[in-house]
Amino acid sequence: MAMLCSARLTARPVAAARPVALRVPIARPNTARGLVPLKPATPARPAPQPKRLSVTAAAQPAATPAAPQGIKWGADLKKLAICVGLGAALWFVPPPAGVAIKAWHLLSIFLATIAGIITTPLPLGAVAMLGLGASMLTNTLTFAAAFSAFANEIPWLIAIAFWLSGGFIRSGLGARIAYSIVALFGKTTLGLTYSLVAAEALLAPAIPSVAARAGGLFLPLAKALCLACGSDPANGTEKKMGSFLMMTCFLCTTISSGMFITAMAANPLAVNLATEALGHTISWGTWAMAGLVPGAVCLLLTPALMYVLYPPEVKDTPDAPAKAREELAKLGPMSTDEKLTAFAFAVTVGLWIFGGAIGVNAVAAALTGLAILLITGVVSWKQCLSDNQAWDTLTWFAALIAMAAYLNKYGFISWFSDKVVGIVGGLGLSWQATFGIILTLYFYSHYFFASGAAHIGAMYTAFLSVAMACGTPGLMAALALGQLSNVMGCLTTYGIGSAPPFYGTGYVPQAKWYQWGFLFSVLYLAVWVFVGGAWWKAIGIF
Repeated sequence: MAMLCSARLTARPVAAARPVALRVPIARPNTARGLVPLKPATPARPAPQPKRLSVTAAAQPAATPAAPQGIKWGADLKKLAICVGLGAALWFVPPPAGVAIKAWHLLSIFLATIAGIITTPLPLGAVAMLGLGASMLTNTLTFAAAFSAFANEIPWLIAIAFWLSGGFIRSGLGARIAYSIVALFGKTTLGLTYSLVAAEALLAPAIPSVAARAGGLFLPLAKALCLACGSDPANGTEKKMGSFLMMTCFLCTTISSGMFITAMAANPLAVNLATEALGHTISWGTWAMAGLVPGAVCLLLTPALMYVLYPPEVKDTPDAPAKAREELAKLGPMSTDEKLTAFAFAVTVGLWIFGGAIGVNAVAAALTGLAILLITGVVSWKQCLSDNQAWDTLTWFAALIAMAAYLNKYGFISWFSDKVVGIVGGLGLSWQATFGIILTLYFYSHYFFASGAAHIGAMYTAFLSVAMACGTPGLMAALALGQLSNVMGCLTTYGIGSAPPFYGTGYVPQAKWYQWGFLFSVLYLAVWVFVGGAWWKAIGIF
């Protein structure tokens, strides 16, 4: 800082005609802050006298008035018009027989809000506020009803989990774990890929944002390793390793996100909606146990199959472990913040798993971990307040939960379920075959959604109700639909938060992305139905 001040003062012209010596304090050596002694500043040069210019008033050009500025629209008006038009069109259509007018009007607002969340004419939280405002302006919902979900534990659990993940990343603990796994298992391309997949899956329960976990933590590491091995799309060498590695890592993020409630921001929304249908809450441990076997099978199969179907040109990566060890050496011994973060997460995850037995709910568990990080200074409240993603997610989750809950209370969900049950049930199939049809329709409708949360908010409750009405065990249906709400993100370049950053690296062409996405979607759906079904029966889910 002293050097910067010296440079600035030396370059500044002075008014006197003779040189003036500037005295600048000399910084004392301070090894803690990395400062070194600075030399005294050199005398400043005399300032040149400015030339006098004589300009008559008449010769001065007239000042041009500033052009009036138009409205700087904060929304994409075309997308917003489409959303409003969709809601208005449905509003004025007479409701079907058996549907109350208030339920029909709420449906029109709800679908317009979902369309806004998909097309994003405004940030998601702003879209949700417009939806709630429209519902109150039209007397479709009261204020208490519209904002009822802000007293729900699920949106707050997600917000707190975002704040916890901030400490996990800032402390350096997340990077240390990832580098440690790569150092152990990264000697070959396949081994490196498995190490990245394992590291991402192990961190999944602790970081609720798949975009932050995959795009912010593992994508930079994967790309650096690809470049170190000479695989760069800018040079036409993406097939050396990067195409295989990027596609495989992305596919596996959709699996890990479905294995834990806290691995993806929309999962608690599914839990909340399932609670209303089942009459009891799905615990963190139940969800994790149900997803363990089908998820592990998919995580093991994906790299191996991609290695055969989309093989890398470079199959050995001897530099990867060394690079990871170099990064670990730079990190040094485990810092105090890392130890505190590890302790906070151990307490939180422990309470998430075992807290139900002692009456501690998920929010209380998360708050316990956050309190540890706040008190010890690993995370500050100012950082929590500045986490826009957490507050935005809390807002639109709560809005969707409220509108979906009142669609159910107004009788629309029961009417819709009865209609679909009549169609699907009329096929004369067993509940197993019927549920297979329901899962397939739910899964592949994700081509029309750019958000797992939007898909869950729009379709989860209705399809769960239909499945249960056709005889499918409720807990099994709720878990399968909830976990596959993440897995179906493999279909497109936009269907889940990890897709845009991985696709944006340029290692995988769009046609290949959709090809592999569809192929592996068939595999994943089959594994969840057959392997998952057998596992759920074995552990008493149904």
